[in-house]
Amino acid sequence: MNRVEKGTKGRVLIVDDEDVIAGTLQEFLAGEGFDVSVAGDLVSALKTAEKFEPELVLCDVQLPGGDGLELVDALLKIRPETLFIMITAYATVENAVAAFQRGAQDYLIKPVLFDELLTKINRLLSVRRLLMENQVLRRQLHGPDDADLLVGDSLPMQAVKTLIRKVAPTRSNVLITGESGTGKELVARSLHALGTDPDAVFLAINCAAIPHDLLENQLFGHVRGAFTGADRDHAGLFVAAGQGTVFLDEIGELPLPTQAKLLRAIETKEVLPVGGTRPLAFKARIVAATNKTLHAEVAAGKFRPDLFYRLNVVTIHLPPLRDRTEDIPLLVEALLLKHVRKLGKSTRPLRPEVLRALVNSPWKGNVRELDNALERAVILSDGPDLALEDFALGQSFGQASPPTASELADNSLEFVGDDLRVAMTEFERRHIRRVLDRCGGDKREAARRLGLGLSSLYRKLEETGGA
Repeated sequence: MNRVEKGTKGRVLIVDDEDVIAGTLQEFLAGEGFDVSVAGDLVSALKTAEKFEPELVLCDVQLPGGDGLELVDALLKIRPETLFIMITAYATVENAVAAFQRGAQDYLIKPVLFDELLTKINRLLSVRRLLMENQVLRRQLHGPDDADLLVGDSLPMQAVKTLIRKVAPTRSNVLITGESGTGKELVARSLHALGTDPDAVFLAINCAAIPHDLLENQLFGHVRGAFTGADRDHAGLFVAAGQGTVFLDEIGELPLPTQAKLLRAIETKEVLPVGGTRPLAFKARIVAATNKTLHAEVAAGKFRPDLFYRLNVVTIHLPPLRDRTEDIPLLVEALLLKHVRKLGKSTRPLRPEVLRALVNSPWKGNVRELDNALERAVILSDGPDLALEDFALGQSFGQASPPTASELADNSLEFVGDDLRVAMTEFERRHIRRVLDRCGGDKREAARRLGLGLSSLYRKLEETGGA
């Protein structure tokens, strides 16, 4: 085992038989503050992982002594929480499908771009730790009652919790609606935790984050020989979930052909794997979520009405944070506790004027935005408590950021003709460009701020001429 210890950002195991590539990646990640180990083949990787206990494995698909995907299978049996990014010089859709099906979280093509790699690793490790810490925090704050994982005592939240408790013991399909950042996946997990089989598997998929050509493989699986590289049968999420729950986030982003197949699956409780001729029965409960108004999507012909009615047996609507401001003090307390523990800092109490500012802020990004603001403040704070300047980076808290160059240039929209559709398209194009500029070009963040799925943003960019 070749191990470099630098910092505490996370433990990463690099598995690659090309010494130059492995060494370069090792040096880069160690320099970025990661604890890094390297292995050159399948056998040594398994031995290294046993002692090193990596949080994330960066693994070549082709390895001496075995396939990189075999390593995924083996390690996930030992440490199910391990994250994987697969690397290959020969990128194909089939390879990507196989990697995702075996449990990998991401996929990179050689030569690896360091910035892209670092972004992916940081994102995956952050999510992993947040989920694990949230589990601990929730137990500490709320005990065994998982319906109380949704912090808040306001009337809207009481109604949500009551509905969760009523619906959870059933096997009925549930549709969760609400703006981005309101906690829709948390509701889904609460339904599962309070359901008939809480020890069963909970599997989540973001329908907007998976390319359409991979989505059906993820949902329904495939049979051996369905495509080049499909050397074995793979169960999709519906079958793999057993008696558990399949959570379909951003359901409004499903393409119409996949909607038709999902409808068939719900109606028959069977799925037909890609390339298969015999349907497979499944028992999983389906919970879907969207930040769109599906009634409007149905009216526009973008969402099947029959699928909508099948999913919409029970609807749980999550109110935006601006409609339950009385919950903000409780949320702040819980989220602050999470961040001070995660960052290894002492408790940072809030000054009264800061709490008032937090309560009175619009929070267009809802709980997620509040969570990010508190994390940033804990990081920036040097004093015994949190001050306004810790949140606003020198600006008056609650005020808008200064306009960007593109915003100043686009403040006035020149006349583009009488056609309303043309004018609206131009306005939409400029608005998307402004938001992208404010996000530093980060399309995922821009999509979140715009209230769109990532695939919808790309479609809008294509339709409006880009940004």
